[in-house]
Amino acid sequence: MTNVAPTWGVVATIKAPAVDILNFVAHHLELGAAHIWIYLDAANPEAKAQLKPHPQLTVVRTGDNYWLKTRGKKPPMHQPRQSFNVRHAYNRAKKVDWLLHIDVDEFLWPYQPITQQLAALPESCLVARVRPAEAMASLDDEQVTHFKTFIADKTKRDQIVREIYPNFAPYLKNGFVSHVAGKMFLRTGQKDMTIKIHNVVQNGRHNPGQVELTDAALLHLHTTSWEHWSQSFAYRHQKGSYRDELGSATPENQGGLNLHKLFAHLANEPDGLRQFYEEVCVASPDLTDKLKAHGLLRSHALELEQKRRKHFPDFDVRATTRIKS
Repeated sequence: MTNVAPTWGVVATIKAPAVDILNFVAHHLELGAAHIWIYLDAANPEAKAQLKPHPQLTVVRTGDNYWLKTRGKKPPMHQPRQSFNVRHAYNRAKKVDWLLHIDVDEFLWPYQPITQQLAALPESCLVARVRPAEAMASLDDEQVTHFKTFIADKTKRDQIVREIYPNFAPYLKNGFVSHVAGKMFLRTGQKDMTIKIHNVVQNGRHNPGQVELTDAALLHLHTTSWEHWSQSFAYRHQKGSYRDELGSATPENQGGLNLHKLFAHLANEPDGLRQFYEEVCVASPDLTDKLKAHGLLRSHALELEQKRRKHFPDFDVRATTRIKS
């Protein structure tokens, strides 16, 4: 009997410029995704025109009619919209064996072919987690992007973070500004799967049979420049990855603060936010040397423009419009 390699797909809920959407899709097509589901969280005719004809893509505009038909009303926060859309895609994902739910600024990066990694998983594994590697802003116009990687050793994690980030270690999980949980491949065709952004539950079992894919990373372009970080800051602080409901790296009863409270404090200090950004988010020689010493530095050339031109040769980036927040 011939073993057939498992197929995999991607689902994302996206509100971004067309060029970013097409970069994201092209990267994962190039990796071998069998199908990609894109849920447009805002009207984007330029992206939709490119995505709609592609046989490996399903594009859904989640406007008022979509939410009225599927849920009765539109959830005000984007996190419930994401969770609903991934469940919507999962229930229709008959074309793939595994489905990966990620964001437009996250790029799967396998160090061994992803199909081989998925094929090696036991039948009891319904969830395969990919840990993130967080991008740092470059000091110059480099062709590679530098990433800080996930610290797998829990026993040494806090000590390493203190050594690398002397001023802000108590407030950083794994030294990251964004999530450390990563995202998950879900084995399709399973019943009673309650799917959230970072976890699933099946009949009371949390992440059933979970295995971590140690030969893959999720490259997270959370921060690419001071301008990018500044422009995204208000939304993230209010509704996104810095919102107040998220926990702190160090419990607050032990003197810790979550990032929402830390950033609110730093915003009132002269250059407080800029100091944080320079120490934590920039690929300075000092930071990259420290990361390298601990085996936590990765550098990759994503070549997103080349991939986009290959898969969407008719797209003219100069003719696109800006997506409003």
